[in-house]
Amino acid sequence: MKYKVLIDPLAKQDIKEIFFYVASNDNISSADKLLDSIEKTISKLEEYPERGHIPQELRQTGIKRYLEIHYKPYRIIYEIENNLIYIHSVLDGRRNIQEIFSERLLR
Repeated sequence: MKYKVLIDPLAKQDIKEIFFYVASNDNISSADKLLDSIEKTISKLEEYPERGHIPQELRQTGIKRYLEIHYKPYRIIYEIENNLIYIHSVLDGRRNIQEIFSERLLR
């Protein structure tokens, strides 16, 4: 069964910010390659959505509906609902993830 991936507007904004950050601090070519790699990683979820794991910050809260996969150092946070995959966030793992989860997922 193939799943359909939907990217939340906040996650799209995350990806844009990552792209612009890399483009301005490195170069456009690196930012393009990174964007392609993140998009490929996300598209693999169509075939293998269960390959993710519960983020450790959420495991302690008992919330088990969100999963994550990595494209180092980025963490892609998603949820599976029927045959849909919702990408909620694409975050730099070096940021305070707990704070971001509190703002976005735990409201």
